[in-house]
Amino acid sequence: MNILEEILYPVIDEFNQTLADGAKLAKSPDTQLFGSDNALDSMQLVSFVVAVEEAVLDNAGHDLVLADDKAMSRRNSPFRDVKALAEYIEELIGELS
Repeated sequence: MNILEEILYPVIDEFNQTLADGAKLAKSPDTQLFGSDNALDSMQLVSFVVAVEEAVLDNAGHDLVLADDKAMSRRNSPFRDVKALAEYIEELIGELS
């Protein structure tokens, strides 16, 4: 499964419909999600993570919780950019298999 193409980019497309033109997320692995001036604020990030969790369930059949103690205790946040989030989702799905 290509997490970027099948999960994250469709969520970005859907999420961008709710954002102002200057605040839209690019469909790129390097797109920062949190922690920079061009990224989502904390409430937007929560909404985005929930949408990603729903997309993972719908497309991969896995009920994941992305924002848990494991994610928050990492040295490098899985929410810093799209690539890091994709890698984290792949890791979690791998643990379930």
